[in-house]
Amino acid sequence: MTTHTRSLGSTGPQVSTLGLGCMGMSAMYGEADRAESIATVHAALEAGVTLLDTGDFYAMGHNEMLVGEALRTAPAALREKALTSVKFGALRDPDGGWTGHDGRPAAVKNFAAYSLQRLGVDHIDVYRIARVDPDVPIEETVGAIAELVEKGHVRHIGLSEASADNIRRAAATAPIADLQIEYAIITRDIEREILPTTRELGIGITAYGVLSRGLISGHFTRDRQLGAGDFRAFSPRFQGDNLQHNLDLVEALRKIADEKGVTVAQIAIAWVLSRGDDIVPLVGARTRERLAESLGALDVTLDAADLAAIEEAVPADAAAGTRYPAVQMSHLGTEH
Repeated sequence: MTTHTRSLGSTGPQVSTLGLGCMGMSAMYGEADRAESIATVHAALEAGVTLLDTGDFYAMGHNEMLVGEALRTAPAALREKALTSVKFGALRDPDGGWTGHDGRPAAVKNFAAYSLQRLGVDHIDVYRIARVDPDVPIEETVGAIAELVEKGHVRHIGLSEASADNIRRAAATAPIADLQIEYAIITRDIEREILPTTRELGIGITAYGVLSRGLISGHFTRDRQLGAGDFRAFSPRFQGDNLQHNLDLVEALRKIADEKGVTVAQIAIAWVLSRGDDIVPLVGARTRERLAESLGALDVTLDAADLAAIEEAVPADAAAGTRYPAVQMSHLGTEH
């Protein structure tokens, strides 16, 4: 494995070429083993991964506490290199439901206070609202984070799932390090407007969903049983004919991967890495085994012929189904 670093935009920190998305260790994809999750975070840090991504609403604080425990129990030298990326603002109820987003300045500071405590850190490296609050101008939300930066509680300001217009307005308010957004071989909407905007403004991309929630990992099968708490049980891309169509795309990718002697997941991650040095893929590995596979993508080189073959096998917009259910899609401020 070859470890490199990339910058989160022109104003952001140097981070590892891959980041670790920790959400699945607490929520959305069925049960996870806490001890294995912490061991996976430790293994990521030992392998040179520095960027750890979480959210205060992932299992209502559980994920932040898990990441905090992993940091607390990691060797000091590794803990000091770790960078935390935190999303806030999504509102939940006791039944696990989603009730909106809150980007009011007072709420921003309140959320940050709780996150600092749960993570056990004195500052958050990149802080971002998970979805732009439609009732609060982005300038007010970003302005509140900027105040936290001035006081030393936050180091850098990020965005998540923001439209090109909101990206421009945010960047006119304060320096923006990066935009976190879904990007994968089968999810390429950002190439139309959002990616050109971030590149014009010197804003980096942290790409989540690079394996499309396991769909293009090479490990998902049509007969896999999903629990009621698994997001994929409701995701349009995992339903009926959509699933079969999308798994056919995976098999086309598998032929390319087999020819190179690598896995489908490694091809998928390497493809995102090939899109530019301003993009940092987040891998959602929940086990050390899956982490090791993901890290192997760092040693995969895709030449022009490989990229052309991938494009032919899985053209843009080839996926069947939207990336979220209709009700969630309606709340996204980005292209769908």
